[in-house]
Amino acid sequence: MKDLNLPEPIAAYFDADHQGAQAVARCFTRDGRVLDEGKTHAGLAAIEAWKADASARYTYTATPHAWEKQGRSCTVTCHVSGNFPGSPVDLRYTFTLERGKIATLEIVP
Repeated sequence: MKDLNLPEPIAAYFDADHQGAQAVARCFTRDGRVLDEGKTHAGLAAIEAWKADASARYTYTATPHAWEKQGRSCTVTCHVSGNFPGSPVDLRYTFTLERGKIATLEIVP
């Protein structure tokens, strides 16, 4: 991941992903939003709950291998493998950044 030279808030998110729900939530703006598995999680408490639930249900690793900037957003393609249906899979993480934090994150195949 280091050689991808990801923007700092995005690199921090992938580092936090190994540290737990509170660390992930700290990467977002106060009114940040995550769209994952067809559901929207808005606000820091909801993002922390989303991450805690995902971590309780699945053990996985997400390895970023490509990224591109499109206007205000950055899309990171990750190889994700673990104990979830359809593993392994490449997922696209589309981030919108605001003042050094993540404002929105959408995770889709």
